Amino acid sequence: MAVGCERLVHPSVEDERQRLCQRRFIGAMLAAPFFIAGAAVTLVTAGIGAAVTIATIFAAFGLCWIAALLVAASGTMRWAAPVALLSASLVGVGLIAAAGGLGSPAALLVLALPVEALWVAGSRRAVLWGGAAGLAAICLQAFAATLFPEGTGIAAWHWLLPLAWIGTVFLRRDGFRALFGASSVPTTETRIEDMLDAVVVRMARQGEVLDVSDKAHAILGLAPELLLGSGLFDRIHLADRVAYLSALADLREGACLRKLELRIRLPQAGTETHAGSYRCLALELMGPAGEAEPFVALLREGDVVADLREELDEANEAAAGAEIAKGRFLAAVSHELRTPLNAILGFSDMLLHEMFGPFSDPRQKEYVGLIRESGQHLLSVVTSILDVSKIECGAYTTEPEPFHFAEAVEMCHSMMRMQAEAKAIALTTQVPADIGEINADRRAVQQILINLVSNAVKFTPDGGAVGIGAKRIGSHLHFWVNDTGIGIAEENLASLGKPFTQIQNGYTRAFEGAGLGLSLVKGLVALHEGTMAIESAPGEGTKVTISLPVEGPRERGRESAVVPMSVTGSGLTPTYKTREAGNGPLRKTA
Repeated sequence: MAVGCERLVHPSVEDERQRLCQRRFIGAMLAAPFFIAGAAVTLVTAGIGAAVTIATIFAAFGLCWIAALLVAASGTMRWAAPVALLSASLVGVGLIAAAGGLGSPAALLVLALPVEALWVAGSRRAVLWGGAAGLAAICLQAFAATLFPEGTGIAAWHWLLPLAWIGTVFLRRDGFRALFGASSVPTTETRIEDMLDAVVVRMARQGEVLDVSDKAHAILGLAPELLLGSGLFDRIHLADRVAYLSALADLREGACLRKLELRIRLPQAGTETHAGSYRCLALELMGPAGEAEPFVALLREGDVVADLREELDEANEAAAGAEIAKGRFLAAVSHELRTPLNAILGFSDMLLHEMFGPFSDPRQKEYVGLIRESGQHLLSVVTSILDVSKIECGAYTTEPEPFHFAEAVEMCHSMMRMQAEAKAIALTTQVPADIGEINADRRAVQQILINLVSNAVKFTPDGGAVGIGAKRIGSHLHFWVNDTGIGIAEENLASLGKPFTQIQNGYTRAFEGAGLGLSLVKGLVALHEGTMAIESAPGEGTKVTISLPVEGPRERGRESAVVPMSVTGSGLTPTYKTREAGNGPLRKTA
């Protein structure tokens, strides 16, 4: 009831003592008619009749509730309190007269006037006015007795009236103790609340706020009473209310603690209490030890966390912009390099075939061959840089089409056979004849195969073996490239897939390449909505498995997509077998 009466107090009343007085006055005015209705039975027994009794009851309800509404609407008791005290004195006059005079137990109700005045106002002046009103009721009851028929007697059930009132006083005993200073000694709980740099809120299981600590003035700039009932919920931003209600539901189901950040509407300096702007606050909800106890919440300043999150978002945006700018720069440089490289390769081919006559010295032909090989190597690096840049910028366009996967494997085998034979490496294929078709970008799939086989051949010692295999599982085509090469150490797995990164097992660069092959494979697989997994261990070789949907990427077609090429994180767990391309670090498998 206290929470409901608190809601009726006018928001303009900020003084805690005044709010307490008005809350108690409103509560007394709302409850008094029910007590008067029970006491009005004495009018019937006095021979006045049922009609007068019903009229008295309706008058009591109307006058008392109107007084309560006037206080709630105006925020002042200047006129309502004296009128209420006068009306209570007149009711006492009629009640004592109807009950048979001062000899009736009902006469003890005159003590209710000073006691209730003390309850509402909490001052000696109020007690004096209440006592004067009670004395007036005793004096006037003799004149009121002439209005009642002769023979009005005193009944034993009249004791019910003062006993019922004494029962209400007993229920309010804690409030009366506070008036007499019984709660002036601070409890341990109060001292802890004062020590915390937070607003302590106690709320019912459904979320209604029952009590708010005084820190609300300093931290929130609000009177604690403004958050009682649904006051806190009404100030929470609409977008944050679902998270708040979900946290309360978790506590009701047995959770011990829930932490969340809320935007709460708080007043600004120099504005009215109902105006203001939203501020980010950290809320910690703690479940009770027993079902009967309320929830406890701590409201803290959350501006620091909000500022850090905003700075993090800005840093991420700046990093993303830098990545895009880097990709565009690399793409521009790659385009500029390809033009002179094409000329170098073209003229070196003409010289190598001695189209304008034979060389006078065999070393000249050897040098031209080296120029051509270097130019081809540089062109392949430039092409890889351009493809990686396109994928990063979202400019790489895939053109899915149905084709036989075995044809792509055969073409890759024929292209890489010479390179494998130069190192005496056995290059084998294990692709079933009924592997069927796949809907994908033919050029991208062939590039994936060539890059994986090229890496396998590069990092496999002379006399080793490299194999290509494939099989269909459900709606996906799985193909892999395995080798008997040097393998990859666990601490180096997190660096796989980063552009311009090549894993080294020593202090020198033992293998050629720009470190773009696996990064390009990872991006192409992500464009096809596939996955890539790596199984490797030092000295035991490496197996790279690719899984692509047979029907092709969903609703992408010829569209391009931005695929993050960088790999973040360093945690490695040797029990994972698969990892989606483009979604974090590749992981070693057992």
